[in-house]
Amino acid sequence: MSLAFLVTGMGGQLSTDFVEIARPLPDVPFCRGLTIDDLDITDSFAVIDTVTEWARVVRSDSRDHRLVVLNAAAYTAVDAAETDEETAYAVNAAAPALLATACAKVGAQLVHVSTDYVFPGDRVGGPPYDVDDETGPRLAYGRTKLAGELAVRELLPDASWIVRTAWVYGKTGHNFVKTMARLQRERETLHVVDDQRGSPTWSRDLARGLYALVREDAPAGTYHCTGGGETTWHGFAQAVFEELGADPARVQPTTSDAYPTPAKRPPYSVLSPRAWEAAGLPRMPHWREALAEAFRTSGDAFTS
Repeated sequence: MSLAFLVTGMGGQLSTDFVEIARPLPDVPFCRGLTIDDLDITDSFAVIDTVTEWARVVRSDSRDHRLVVLNAAAYTAVDAAETDEETAYAVNAAAPALLATACAKVGAQLVHVSTDYVFPGDRVGGPPYDVDDETGPRLAYGRTKLAGELAVRELLPDASWIVRTAWVYGKTGHNFVKTMARLQRERETLHVVDDQRGSPTWSRDLARGLYALVREDAPAGTYHCTGGGETTWHGFAQAVFEELGADPARVQPTTSDAYPTPAKRPPYSVLSPRAWEAAGLPRMPHWREALAEAFRTSGDAFTS
C-alpha cells in the first residue's frame, strides 16, 4: 500500500527534511507540506477543511493510499512560553486535538512529535526515561506538549503515534549547532553549560525514523526517537568545534546557575529507545556520528 503524507510546520527543521526524504520515494505518491501561511493549525474550521480536501484529492487517485498526517508544527519558544502559556497551549495542545479529530473523520493516521520536556528532568545520572515512566513537566512548554499528547491519545488511540524527541538540530531555522558555529567565528572562547544531559538529534535522522515508523505501520502508541548516546551541551558544543576544525578547548564548561533563563532547563533529558527498538524500528545513529554526517552533507547550511 502506498503512503500519502500531509506535513504541518513546513519550513521547520523536521518538516523540511521529512518532505525531502519522502517525496522522491516510489511508495509516496503524495507528500504535501503546509507552512503556517497555508494552514493555521489552531483554526478548527481550517484544519477540518484542509485535511478533508487533502483526503478527497488523494483518494480520488486511489482508495488504496494510506493517509498519514505528520504534525511537525509546535510552539518551541521555551522561555517565552513561561509568560505566554496560552499561545503555547493553542499550538501544542489544542491544535493536535484538532488534527486528531480531522484524522478520525477521514480515516487517516497521525504522527505527533513531542518532547523530552514532558518529564521532570531531575533524574540526574539516569536511567533514561522510558515511554511509560511517570511524566511531570516543570515548564510551561512541557505542560502544553503533554496536553497535546493526552489529546491525541484520547481522540485517536488506535491510529496515532506520539514520538518524543530532544535536542533537535537541522539545516533550517535557528538551532544550537548554528549558534555554536557563529560563536566560533565571533569569540575566542565561550562558556557552555555542562550540567544538562541529553541526546542531540539530527532532524534528518529523525525524519528517516518517522518514515520507517509509518512504513512499517508500527503499533499505535508512544515512542522515543533521539540520537544515540548522551552528552552535555558543553560536550555537544565541543563536538561542533571539532567539526569546524576549531580547537574544542576554546569551549569552557559552566553551570546553569551562571546563565539563568526564564525557563529553568531540566538537568537530565535522556530518553530510552526501548519501545522504538522493540517495535523492530531501525536504531538511531550515535549523536556524534550523526553530527559528523550532518556536517559532511549540510555543512554550509550550519556555517552560513
